[in-house]
Amino acid sequence: MASLTTPALTPMAFAQAIVRAYAHRGLDPASALKLSQIAPDMLNNPAARITAAQMERISSLAMQELDDEALGWFSRRLPWGSYGMLARASISSPTLGVALQRWCRHHALLAEDITLNLSVTGDHAVLTITEHRDLQALREFCLVSVLRNFHGLACWLIDSRITLTGAAFGFEAPAHRDAYAVLFQAPALFNQAYTAITFDASYLALPLRRDEAALRQMLKRALPLTVLQYRRDRLLVQRVRQALLTQPEATHSAGDLAALLNLSARTLHRQLKEEGASLQTLKDQVRLERAKDLLLRTQRPIKQVAQAAGFQNDKSFMRAFKGWTGLSPAEFKQVQGQVGGGPPAADVSDGAAGE
Repeated sequence: MASLTTPALTPMAFAQAIVRAYAHRGLDPASALKLSQIAPDMLNNPAARITAAQMERISSLAMQELDDEALGWFSRRLPWGSYGMLARASISSPTLGVALQRWCRHHALLAEDITLNLSVTGDHAVLTITEHRDLQALREFCLVSVLRNFHGLACWLIDSRITLTGAAFGFEAPAHRDAYAVLFQAPALFNQAYTAITFDASYLALPLRRDEAALRQMLKRALPLTVLQYRRDRLLVQRVRQALLTQPEATHSAGDLAALLNLSARTLHRQLKEEGASLQTLKDQVRLERAKDLLLRTQRPIKQVAQAAGFQNDKSFMRAFKGWTGLSPAEFKQVQGQVGGGPPAADVSDGAAGE
């Protein structure tokens, strides 16, 4: 668990919502507040903030004391272990997309008050919450928590930071709206016709990296998903390859590429290493793919192919190409021509990749 001395950024409004859940059940939150180091005068200050660890602590205690993992959001309780059951129903999925679809479908069996829907529009995956009753005073806390639990679960399942590209909320901007930049780390829009988070749909194709043993360990604590930070983004290799392929003029150096991906060069190299890749290897792969494509589909001379593939001269290109394939460019073209048949297409492109 994170230290209680970490920066206090979570709005006190969420702790106040938990206190309302206690009141609704006729129970006293005093012990949970004390163990979470939330003083009464602090609780009554709407401008106050608590740490993520304090929020995790009071949430965990309340879920067990109230025997409700939904903390009073819904018309019926979700007994302790409900979300663990949902996670177990998803853990055997082959991909993140299948796991999250299962989560949405099974969530509807537990709580009829809201519906979760995961859809894909173009390159974006969208998780939308539809409300079926007035959630009243707990509405903001409910919607924010459900979105963050979904996001946290997704990150945990693939052991990767999933960067959100947007967050929309069907309520007015609260007084603590500045906290949403921390809660979602994405542009937040209020007074929308729906409540949703958006992220790159490519994540949905990634395989799960967790098993039953990891799930049992994770479920020993309540709500670790909402505060756990992931340093890796397992789409980074794919994004680097795409940038090298589509924007060669903007990716001449590691610094240029890192800036394009909103990273530092040091972070870029470190995260690629964590994924078992290197920038040089990815560059070589992209160069080889482009060279093969030009050799087979165009009539460009070797010198032009070398330039387009990012080499300063044809000699270095031919040396590298033979190292990659075991064949010279001419031999490769001849062999592939015999296998595939047909003459290369006329060359209509004029772009050239840089070093």
